[in-house]
Amino acid sequence: MTSIRPLVAGNWKMNGIDSSLAELGALREQLAEAPVAEADVMVCPPATLLSRAVEILAGTDIALGGQDCHPLPSGAHTGDISAEMLADAGATAVIVGHSERRIDHGENDALVKAKALAAYRADLTAIICIGETEAERRDGETLDVLKRQIQGSVPEEARAANTVMAYEPVWAIGSGLTPTLDDVAKVHGFIREVLGRLLGQAESEATRILYGGSVKPTNAAELLFVPDVNGALVGGASLKTTDFYGILAVYRDGAGG
Repeated sequence: MTSIRPLVAGNWKMNGIDSSLAELGALREQLAEAPVAEADVMVCPPATLLSRAVEILAGTDIALGGQDCHPLPSGAHTGDISAEMLADAGATAVIVGHSERRIDHGENDALVKAKALAAYRADLTAIICIGETEAERRDGETLDVLKRQIQGSVPEEARAANTVMAYEPVWAIGSGLTPTLDDVAKVHGFIREVLGRLLGQAESEATRILYGGSVKPTNAAELLFVPDVNGALVGGASLKTTDFYGILAVYRDGAGG
């Protein structure tokens, strides 16, 4: 398989005000002092902080992403943010289809696909999230759910250069629970297999598939070296530089690999 450079992306969710940007400054300093050259780093703060985050991270390799976008570039959509607006604010990527958007806002696969296409239109990387609920897992439907979500959410235009997949078992997010390493390997391998049928083997083998779901420094060394895991989408642990850097550092240290 093609060697894939890992990505660790921090999703701040609905957390962060101006004073929270001190964590980005701390992350910048930590990475300058002890670089992690083996992985790409991204932070996805609230859109209200993007332009200020750009100033803090100027001159670094730390990328910035948005957490959601509207399918259209502009219009009468009060409260929504377009992919073009995110790009204008300094983002290079945007998360689409996160389980909290799918559940809290009723977003379906067709809408997630439209948002991914909007990301491409604005020259943003689409981080497309998929994952099963606890009930679906209990009923043995995990692979069927993921296949349906991939087929419905990933555009034909998706390529390894403009798309990152993120597997987030919904039942593990914020719960402190994680699947077994064998389960993670099985699921990520299945995702790559389905992507291969959709996009072709070459694109599938070059596409980053992140794991998301209670990733923290204490379990990152195991999770991030599972076959077909090419990084992490980190939630709560990305809010504190010490925790986020602790996850990143496993690539530098080569733990588990």
